[in-house]
Amino acid sequence: MKKLRIYILAAFTVLALFSFPNAYAHTAAQKLGRGLAGMTCGFLEIPGNIVKETKARGAIGFPIGLATGLGMTVTRELVGVYEFLSAPFPVPAHFQPILTPEYPWGYFE
Repeated sequence: MKKLRIYILAAFTVLALFSFPNAYAHTAAQKLGRGLAGMTCGFLEIPGNIVKETKARGAIGFPIGLATGLGMTVTRELVGVYEFLSAPFPVPAHFQPILTPEYPWGYFE
């Protein structure tokens, strides 16, 4: 009888863990990784914004994406430093990302 209770408890635990797929929480380690990625790969904002704007606007999106990418490179680098230094603290609430996409290579997914 004791083994049956353990099996039932284990089954409910597994069920509870896998029944909330959308309950995704960011962590301090992810924030640290985002900061490190932003500091080291911020240059990916240039081709990423070119791709994004070209898909949205056609050929005119190239110069717009280039200009946006140059500006966002500076922003991504500064936000990366901020997230790297403030990783242990849950600011913004629940370690939410400040920029979208979360990582610089997110434009290419």
